[in-house]
Formats: sequence, C-alpha cells, structure tokens
Amino acid sequence: MNPKIIVHGGAWDWDDALDPVKKDGVETAVSLGYDVLKAGGSALDAVETAVNSLEDNPVFDAGTGGYLNQAGIVQLDALIVDGATNNFGAVGGVTTVKNPISLARRVMIDSDFCFFVGKGAELQAEQFGFPVIDNQILVTPEMLEFFNAQRTDGPSDTVGAVAIDQDGNVAAATSTSGTPYKPVGRVGDSPLFGSGGYAENGIGAVGATGHGEHIMRLLLSKFTSDQLAKGLSTAEAGQAAMAFADQRFEESMCGVIMVDANGQLGAAHTTPKLAVGWIDADGVARSSMSGQDVS
Repeated sequence: MNPKIIVHGGAWDWDDALDPVKKDGVETAVSLGYDVLKAGGSALDAVETAVNSLEDNPVFDAGTGGYLNQAGIVQLDALIVDGATNNFGAVGGVTTVKNPISLARRVMIDSDFCFFVGKGAELQAEQFGFPVIDNQILVTPEMLEFFNAQRTDGPSDTVGAVAIDQDGNVAAATSTSGTPYKPVGRVGDSPLFGSGGYAENGIGAVGATGHGEHIMRLLLSKFTSDQLAKGLSTAEAGQAAMAFADQRFEESMCGVIMVDANGQLGAAHTTPKLAVGWIDADGVARSSMSGQDVS
C-alpha cells in the first residue's frame, strides 16, 4: 500500500490575506506526517505528528493560539481514532496540556477508558508524565484581542488529519479550542467519535470541521464513512455528505477530509473556504484554501 495523508486547517471563512500562512501551515504539517509514513511509521503516528504541528501553529484554532472562552481560558478538545481496532481516545476541556492530541492517544493506548474531560483529563495527563503548563502559554495577542472584544466570529477552526499507512491501517485525528468566546464547558464535535472523526480499516478515515453543533447532530464523519462503505468514491462520498448537511440545515457550514481503503484522498465543504494540505503523486506537499482538486 502506498501511504497517504491529508490534513485540514479548518472550514469557515477568513480574509484572503491569511491564505499564505495557512498554506504554509498545512503544507508543513502534511509533510511532517508524510515523513513518518515514508519511514514506515503507522497511520496513528502520522496523524498525531501532523496535528501536533497544527496545534503548535498559532495560525490555527487548536493548542497555541486557540480561542479563549468567556472566562478567558483556552479550553482544548481532541480525538484520535485507530481504524485497525475501532478504538479511540478523546479529551475535552483541557487547559494545562500543550498538545491535547497526544494526550488523547495516551488515553486510547494506556487507559481502560476512551474519554476524559476537564480536571480528570488533566489528572490523566499528569499521571502519563505530560508537562503541566500555565494556560497563558497558549494565549496569543491576537486571541486576547478577540476575547477582549467578545467576538464570536473568527478566521480559523478545528484542525485534523487522516492517513493510511503501508499496511493499510487508517487513522484520524482532530484537535480544537472550539468557537471564539464560547461558554465555559462548551464542547463541540471535535472529540466525539463519529462526529469529529472516524476510522475503520477496509473503509477509510474521515475528519470533520466547521459548525460543531451541526456536525454533532449529523454524526458527519460516520455518515461520510458509511458512504465510502457503500462503494462511493471519496469525491462522491464528500458530495453526499455535504448534500445531507444542506438538507438538514439552511447554512450547514461544515467540511470533511477523507482517505479510503485504496488510498484515494478527498475533501468537501459547504463553507466558503476549507484549508487542506496533501502530498501529491510526486511526493510534493500541496495545499488549497477551497478544498478542491485533492489527489
């Protein structure tokens, strides 16, 4: 199997002036993930590595540079899914961990449970040996300005990655700080299995982004995966998922990325923009702010 990976840096709308930095961000992340796959690493390793890069990049709405909630705290959510086992790990409302996707993976691998939230997730992080950080480390001047203005709009959204490795194993990873100026304790679709992400060997892996409440209500990642299971191509599955979303909501504002069991990549969205990065057939990192022509 020729390994493949695709990442996203959110589905929403933003000023065109941000396109160059978003382009650099998704291309860097997908290149790092692909390096893992080329070296024989697993799909899980690749998506974690790619999402770590996106979490550390303040251009995106995850980890460093995430949105502050109404209490002035950056609350982080993350999900990682192993398509080989249908196991997943998730965390919600985390405030003292720099890279929540890595914590989600440890939850999946090193605990008997799937999902921890708030102080419980942070306690797990300490027990796993993660450094405890001051939440202010995650706050950037730009996001502090958003908070002080009590703005509920923003230029970025969730980040994520899906991949298939040389053994045909698939994985999905999603990470976010949620919506700007969100109520304390609000959790969106990103850490929810089947909503923010889904992966199953023999079918593929999907990651979702956009309007979280809509994505949760649709179980959008699982719905998209079900279309792949019916034999639809990634392009057809994406179109079906977006049509499904538009039938349910007047402004669905969502997007998906995917890889099927044959290594075919895909992306679709109902938002004005979707930032995606992928590796083309020549091994070159490419990107699009409109989620089109992914191959």
